[in-house]
Amino acid sequence: MTMAQNAKTPNDVLIIGVGMTPVGEHWEKSLRELALDAITALRTDTVWVRPQALYVANMLAPYLSGQTQLGALLADFAGLRGIEAITIEAAGASGGAAARQAYLALASGMIDIALVVGVEKVTERTSSELEAALSTSSDADHEAVHGITPTAQAALLMRRYMHEYDIPDDAFAGFSLNAHANAVTNPQAMYRRAIQIENYLNAPMVSEPVNLFDAAPLADGAAALLMARTDALPESPPYPLVRVAASSVISSTVALHDRSDPLQLESVAESSAQAFQQAGLTPGDIDFFELHDQYSIFAALSLEAAGFATRGEGWRLAQDGAIAKDAGIPICTFGGSKARGDTGGATGIYQLAETTLQLQGRAGKNQVPGAKIGMAQCLGASGATAATHILCREDGP
Repeated sequence: MTMAQNAKTPNDVLIIGVGMTPVGEHWEKSLRELALDAITALRTDTVWVRPQALYVANMLAPYLSGQTQLGALLADFAGLRGIEAITIEAAGASGGAAARQAYLALASGMIDIALVVGVEKVTERTSSELEAALSTSSDADHEAVHGITPTAQAALLMRRYMHEYDIPDDAFAGFSLNAHANAVTNPQAMYRRAIQIENYLNAPMVSEPVNLFDAAPLADGAAALLMARTDALPESPPYPLVRVAASSVISSTVALHDRSDPLQLESVAESSAQAFQQAGLTPGDIDFFELHDQYSIFAALSLEAAGFATRGEGWRLAQDGAIAKDAGIPICTFGGSKARGDTGGATGIYQLAETTLQLQGRAGKNQVPGAKIGMAQCLGASGATAATHILCREDGP
């Protein structure tokens, strides 16, 4: 019997409620108001219990909103003054890292109920200011100082991948087709319109060979999770319980030039392997994978590093946008960052909320039939940090 099949114990960590705001340009809302909207949505989603700790995931608030101390700020604004409240930052992996800290605190028994909120507000600044803020996730002394941007880094990786494996120019198109098709029925998605291969082929270049459909649009958004120990549930939540079967965060080099092989995401490989070991599972046991698709190249490299495809073959899972049908592993089932919108440090919380909805059978038209085990993974920058979680549906409390 695998760990994922074992009977629940009092120190199991569960996700008992989720809340999300639509991703987009929320000009009328401040960062704190956006976060409160997600918390309010969570409160109406499940049995609300006052948390003992708040973990806030954010990447850019100090640079774009001039705000630190988000933990205390949001606890106060949400009527939770007096609880433990801290901010977690790990670039695009901030959400996964915050969920990891909540998991550790709950599993240790030090707290019983935790609230995890991911929030990002990017529309208050010009594009040049935003680009400068995003570049702080790269190596400041050896990359950012030369003007290299996250998009340029993705372009370097994509160009090397195309050269190394001699693949066609449209090899990555399926990732965008799949994401946009799934976003059509996601009420939280920024772009709810399917695209065709012609749209991809005719898209303008952002940083060659990365075109407009290879890069996820950065936008405002907030998502929240209520996590609890099994023995802390005051009553049965209205939906099936979702257990955190595995939680792992692994770091690698920040600078691309410090890696022996830029096309091997070592943090993803190690974090995925650690998560599979914790859960007693293999890639073949996973029903769907919410991966990090900030850029198409990251989707291909993540599929390979996590064990769903061999080296140089990850792009093939995206052919014809048929990932959910023919390749054996549905990905980005709500549209991913590409079509839902890239919410920076909140990305990992959106992924976990969407994974939870899938496992509870509440994904509507986005439902993966029979889904019992889901995996969510977000990356910091070009893979300097990888946060991986495996969630399992439970039959009852």
